[in-house]
Amino acid sequence: MRTDIILSGVGGQGILSIATIIGAAAIKEGLYIKQAEVHGMSQRGGDVQSNLRISSSPISSDLIPLGGADLIISLEPMEALRYLPYLTKEGWIITNTVPFVNIDNYPDKEKLDQELAALPHVIALDVDGMAKSVASPRAANIVLLGAAAPFLGIDAEKLEEGIASVFARKGTDVIEMNVKAFRAGLEYAKSNLK
Repeated sequence: MRTDIILSGVGGQGILSIATIIGAAAIKEGLYIKQAEVHGMSQRGGDVQSNLRISSSPISSDLIPLGGADLIISLEPMEALRYLPYLTKEGWIITNTVPFVNIDNYPDKEKLDQELAALPHVIALDVDGMAKSVASPRAANIVLLGAAAPFLGIDAEKLEEGIASVFARKGTDVIEMNVKAFRAGLEYAKSNLK
């Protein structure tokens, strides 16, 4: 088993929390993990990107080569498209459809939606809206994690345990809210697989 993941988004969206939860779940599954983070101007709404590699055998490098990612998990649609050169031909993009417009020349949303729709393996969803309706706006990243869960090669139950361990210090209510958000994203992905 081996899964190479590019996580992307904008500073403050919770990309690194997703990586931490996946990492915790992978360790519980007895898997090897390597992670490399690129923060950019994360404090100012700049791009944030992380390479996360999971394998049943030792991993020699923490960086994913061009054409080597099985998944792009993105909290921002333009950031998802930015990392397309890293995706394998069979790879999947799991992305939020709501743009984080932080630059003057941000591409037109319709154009982004068309580019994503033209790709063969995409799960695109409004994680912000879904998080708000089922849990809390702050759980948008966990909705996205749920949507990515079918592609990770890690049991969903282990991912929920990862959520519980990462949010343990914040109490039971926060854990339950995030598990609810995770399950909403998971159900969306299961019902929308192309």
